[in-house]
Amino acid sequence: MNDFEFHAPTSLKDAVTLFAQYDGGANVMSGGTALMLLLKQSLVQPDHIISLHRVPECRSIEVSAGVLRIGGLVTIREAETSAVVQEATPLLANAYSRVATVRIRNSATIGGALAQADPAMDPPPSLLILNASVKVTSAIGQRVIPIADWYSDYYETSIEPGEIVTELQVPIQPKNLGWSYIKYLPRTEDDYPTVGAAALGRVENGKIAEIRVGLGAVSSTALRATDLESALQGADAKFDVLKDASQSIAGIVDPTSDPRGSAEYKRDMAVVFARRVMQAALGVDG
Repeated sequence: MNDFEFHAPTSLKDAVTLFAQYDGGANVMSGGTALMLLLKQSLVQPDHIISLHRVPECRSIEVSAGVLRIGGLVTIREAETSAVVQEATPLLANAYSRVATVRIRNSATIGGALAQADPAMDPPPSLLILNASVKVTSAIGQRVIPIADWYSDYYETSIEPGEIVTELQVPIQPKNLGWSYIKYLPRTEDDYPTVGAAALGRVENGKIAEIRVGLGAVSSTALRATDLESALQGADAKFDVLKDASQSIAGIVDPTSDPRGSAEYKRDMAVVFARRVMQAALGVDG
């Protein structure tokens, strides 16, 4: 770990001003769970660390105009246990409850996790199918980025230099949609998944009226299976239909081999878990 100067601003305005001042030579720290690991491994070597732990803004959870708004400094544990989040987006509350351990969730923040952009984390597949957006703030203003445009590559996002994640915006989850998030864990409950899958859907008169499917841990970013969704629109809500359609998942994932499974195994499991999560969301027996 290299030497660095530590800053603890007491307002968001001061934080973004400092970040702009040390352009290219600073890292922002919120919960610190990811950044500390990167520092210890010398994967990042900033001259300045700007801690947000004394910044009072970006700590609220509220619903307004049909959108759930979670401040970037809210911890994952706070989001997981929030009655507001559980009511507005139960799928997302469940995904947050599956992240690592309670100890980690009590430190890691919503904004930090979004900025980290780990493709194997639990929330991204749910965020994709919930059509979430990310608000970022810099010294020159704010902008809102659709989650579909947020993840750009492995541990990379579309955030620009000098920007800080200040809010997650999620449209309220429709009450008429079934939902599910499932993952395969080869080791322990707090490990990264071999594959994670989230789905929202509903059936009308035996037909699939709507289906949304997101996948994690099987590519350089979380994926939304839009072609699969389109193919199943209006199809019979039957096991064989879902099984056949899910085969297309093998063509969109691009997993890498690691101790949790080979690339070939992960590709096969992505197909299986896409089908299983759709069954759960749609209430289709197998």
